[in-house]
Formats: sequence, C-alpha cells, structure tokens
Amino acid sequence: MTLTELRYIVTLAQEQHFGHAAERCHVSQPTLSVGVKKLEEELGVMIFERSKTAVRVTPIGQRIVAQAQKVLEEASAIRELASAGKNQLAAPLKVGAIYTIGPYLFPHLVPQLHRVAPQMPLYIEENFTSVLRDKLRNGELDAIIIALPFSEADVLTRPLYDEPFSLLMPADHPWALRDSVSLDELDDDKLLLLGEGHCFRDQILEACPTLRKNEEHSRHTTIESTSLETIRHMVASGIGMTVLPLSATDDRYYSTDLLVTRPFRTPAPFRTVAIAWRASFPRPKAIELLCDSIRLCSVRPAGKPD
Repeated sequence: MTLTELRYIVTLAQEQHFGHAAERCHVSQPTLSVGVKKLEEELGVMIFERSKTAVRVTPIGQRIVAQAQKVLEEASAIRELASAGKNQLAAPLKVGAIYTIGPYLFPHLVPQLHRVAPQMPLYIEENFTSVLRDKLRNGELDAIIIALPFSEADVLTRPLYDEPFSLLMPADHPWALRDSVSLDELDDDKLLLLGEGHCFRDQILEACPTLRKNEEHSRHTTIESTSLETIRHMVASGIGMTVLPLSATDDRYYSTDLLVTRPFRTPAPFRTVAIAWRASFPRPKAIELLCDSIRLCSVRPAGKPD
C-alpha cells in the first residue's frame, strides 16, 4: 500500500471516472487503473463497482476512501511542516465563501492579510454552501466562510460576527421617507430575491413571516435573480425592492437620488457569519490569523476605504 495508491482511490471516488481521475493525478488511465486494482487485491475487497457507464464506490469502499483521505492529509501535514520550516503562514491558503459574503469581504480581507502575512496568498472561490462543504471535506479548500447554521462531521466551526439586514428600494418609493421599516409590512409584491440554493434567500424567507407564508402556499410573485449585484441594478431600474446584508448596502454604482437603504425595526433580522475548517487541518495558526483578519473587516459596507 502506497500514498500514491491512496491518492488514486480518493481522486477516483471524487471524480467517479477513470479518465478524469487519471488526469487529476497526472498519470495515464491504465496506470491509475492498475494502481487501484493492485490496492483492491492487496486489501481483498472491492473498493469500486465498475460498469460500462459508471464507477461507484462500494459501501466498504466509502470507509476505506474516508480513511485514505485522512492518511493523505497527515502526510501532507508532514510535507508542509518540512517545506515551510514549520512556518504555517508561509504557504497559500485556499479559502471559499458563499456568494453573498465573498464579493463584499474579500476586497478588505486580501489587503489586511497581505499586511500581516505577506507569504500567505489566498486562493479564493465563491460558491454555494453545499459545494463549499464538499470541497472542504475533500481537501480542495482549507477553510470556508459561510452563514450559520452549518454542521459537518470532523469540521470545526467558529462564529465570527452578526450581520444585520437592510431594505434597498428606489429613492422615490414611499417608504424612503421613513427612518425604518417593519418586517411585517414586507410582502412578495415585486420583492427581488436570490434563486433557490442561496442560503441568504432562505434566511430572508425565514425572517419575514408574510413571505414565508406565501412561499409555503406557492402564491408568490417574487422576482428571482442569480446575484445581489444583478438585483441591485433591477431595483435601481424601478422594478422592485430587495433585502441586503449590511456589507452589501453601500453602493458604488448609484447615488442616493436613485437608491436608498433603510434598516428594519427591532427585532431586526440578521445572519451569523462563521468560518469552518477540517479538524485535521495542519495549519491552525493560519486559521487563527484568518479569523482575526475577517473580524477586522467584518460588516464594513462595500467600497469604504480601509
């Protein structure tokens, strides 16, 4: 049994395709196939179920692959300690964030981290929580920034800050004359929300009783979009209003004679932003520094100078 063979089965389990797995491992497909078969023969069990159209992990194979992933992480920890001279801040850090956090946090986080850890550049990915969860578990990402609730086996989670929501509307809307807006007044008439799959959409529906009731009875005319910035442009054009996290409320595109934001009355809705990382991740100092840097940048409206 070798680390190379363990890497083969972990990659094949992720890709479920011999050709794609071989490409990721930078070997030929026959080489990978022989390595996988050799390990199966040594262990005396079938790790993969093969057919002409698919490759599936067997039940015992799932347990073996999970253990192989842990072994590879421990081996990687040894290499990182040696190559970095035990300096946990001297290698790239792979960080993911959900779509409604990344665009507003990273412009502040990147320069902050560069000041305190110039030898730790960031590899950044924005995606849905479900995708980030899988990539964290598979080792493709080192840490992810998400909104609670979040739970995953063998993953540590730490709350970072609470972020209130605000209402964005055209400047000529009657509510623009108010100092604040009540959640109970919101309905789904031309309310713009992110599409399904975005946890921020679910948090808005959970916070707004009227919206949630209409959602449950499928009587909603809510307009959906793929990003908060696209929604901002539609609100500016006069098609409706939307709810934004505080970090997204500052506007770099439109003046206050076109768009305005108003806070919600107490109790105002909010989300708790958190960081998650594998318990076995070998660079705890990097995680600590990342947490501290995020807190320094937290809930700062986009576009504001550091």
